[in-house]
Amino acid sequence: QVQLVESGGGLVQAGGSLRLSCAASGRTFSSYAVGWFRQAAGKEREFVATISAIYWSRTSYADSVKARFTISRDNAKNTVYLQMNGLKPEDTAVYVCAATTRAGVILNAYEYTYWGQGTQVTVSS
Repeated sequence: QVQLVESGGGLVQAGGSLRLSCAASGRTFSSYAVGWFRQAAGKEREFVATISAIYWSRTSYADSVKARFTISRDNAKNTVYLQMNGLKPEDTAVYVCAATTRAGVILNAYEYTYWGQGTQVTVSS
C-alpha cells in the first residue's frame, strides 16, 4: 500500500505558475505510474497528466493542459511534481494525485488504486 499527500496549491493570478507535489510513502513507489487528476466545483473529475514508473519520458497530458503543464518525478524523494505554467481561471480545481502498479501510461481514473486527498488550486482573472 502507498499513501499519497499533495501540496503546493494556492491562489494565483491568471498567467501565473504553481508547482504541485505528490509525496508518497513506501519503498515500492518507483514501481508505480502516477497520474494527476482534477475536479472543479460542479464538474466531474478529469485526467490531467501521467508519468510511467520506469521510462519517465513516457508521459501523457490532457489536451487542455498540453504545453502548459509538465509532470516529472524524483524517485529518490518519493515525489511526483506537476509544474503548471500559464494558469487560467478554468484550471481552478482540486488537484489529486493517484498511483497504479500497471505498466505503461494510464489515462483512466478507474485504473488507479491509490489516491491522495487533493490540493486546491484557484486561478483568479
